[in-house]
Amino acid sequence: MKNANDNFLLSRIRSLKFALRGVWLLITTEPSIMVQFSIAIIMTVVGFIMQISAIEWILQVFAIGLVLVAESLNTGIEKLSDFIHPDYHKRIGFIKDISAGAVTFAAIIAVIVGLIIYLPKFS
Repeated sequence: MKNANDNFLLSRIRSLKFALRGVWLLITTEPSIMVQFSIAIIMTVVGFIMQISAIEWILQVFAIGLVLVAESLNTGIEKLSDFIHPDYHKRIGFIKDISAGAVTFAAIIAVIVGLIIYLPKFS
């Protein structure tokens, strides 16, 4: 709820607090995010070991971010769908499948980016 006495900066800080809480909740409670976050950490370590270039870092960070954002949005859509209609419903299932498909697109793109970055380093 908006407080009339809040200034712009205080409201942004409060929003950031809620956003960081959301990140923490995702990382600590959602198995799919835990897996994706673990892969992100592993790939970051691999990037340091393989001494990838700045451009490769940019591509890798964007690919990791794409997957984490897609997985986060998918989780939100699934939670909202389950809240609205806890029992199985064909249309809710369709919505959840589409949301999961978006994560699959992001994961495929991330794998392709990873292959572009790392395959040449092993040849």
